[in-house]
Order: sequence, then structure tokens, then C-alpha cells
Amino acid sequence: MENAVIIQNQTIRLQGMLAEGSDDRGVVITHPHPLYGGNMDNPVVGEMALVFARKGFTTLRFNFRGTGGSTGMYDNGQGEQSDVTKALGFLKDRGCKTLVLAGYSFGSRINASVVAGGCDITDHIMISPPVAFMSFDDIDTLPFTGLIITGENDEIAPPKQVQAHIDRWRIRPKFQILPKCDHFYSGCLDPLHKALLHYIS
Repeated sequence: MENAVIIQNQTIRLQGMLAEGSDDRGVVITHPHPLYGGNMDNPVVGEMALVFARKGFTTLRFNFRGTGGSTGMYDNGQGEQSDVTKALGFLKDRGCKTLVLAGYSFGSRINASVVAGGCDITDHIMISPPVAFMSFDDIDTLPFTGLIITGENDEIAPPKQVQAHIDRWRIRPKFQILPKCDHFYSGCLDPLHKALLHYIS
């Protein structure tokens, strides 16, 4: 059962949805690009929250600044990093001792900057990192990255380009390519659910 929450980031109020878990593990889930209609109600984001909740996690999905009911304005990925940090702190303040950061598309790009800059997490999950749409060249390495998923037909996160970045980052996550899936996971939410559930289990 999710409840509406507000995450305060200085003068900005971030709209979020929180589901309390059965243990002390928590996950922050970030959404696709707000300038292209992305928000916390995206079906992929919702599916991710559902999977983590099934495994007892406290889940927090939220709208970046300037999106939905969140105040402020889009900040070209800079202020959005601060939003992620505040969301992680929000869960920590609620007693979550083990934190996971998971993002889809634009959300995974913002998370990458936060992880590369150093943050207190135990696992990092990327769903369709948009390597063909946004530059990841400033990311030298991505510690704690345990899982990366993309679709076989994802033109925004093409498997070969994602693999090239994995090699450059010198990391060894589980890298899963879902057959016949595009960037929007149209008709592919079930395979995504199963892949995430298997990894978390």
C-alpha cells in the first residue's frame, strides 16, 4: 500500500509515493525524462516498485523537480541529482539501513552521476540507460552496479552501446537483454518483472 509523501529539498517540495516494507531495506526508483512525459507514474517505474515491494523492500518513487506535483523547475540533470540524494536520505531517516538505487531511462542517467560522485548504497540497478540519447562520457566508473537491463530492440539504450560503456566503466554487473523489447517495454512488463524479481531474489 503506497502513501503520498513530500520530500523537502531546500525550497523544493518533491512529490513521492512511499510503500513501507517488512524489513530495513529500501529502494529509491527514478523516472524517465520529464520533458518527454516521464514521471513517477510511468508503467516501468510502477512495475519496478511492485517487484521490490514483493521482496519486502520499502519503496520510494518520486517526481523530479518541476514534474507533476513537485515544485521547482527542470534543471538539466543538475538539481535532479540533489533530488535523488534527498530521496535516499528520506529513506535513511525512516530507518532503512540497506539502500538500493534503481532508475529507468533518464532516471538511470541521473542516478549514474549520483553513484559516480559517491553515495551510501549497497546496489545500483539501471533499466535502459539512454546511452544513445544522453552522454555518459563523464562517468568514469559505476561502483555497486549489480544489474543492467535493456531491450533487444531498444534504440535509446542499444545493447552494443550499453555493453561498450560497461567495458569502459570496468564493472561486471549482470547484463540482461530482453528479447523483442523496445525502450518503452511495450508488451514486455512481464519479462522485466521476472528479470528483476530473479535478480533481487
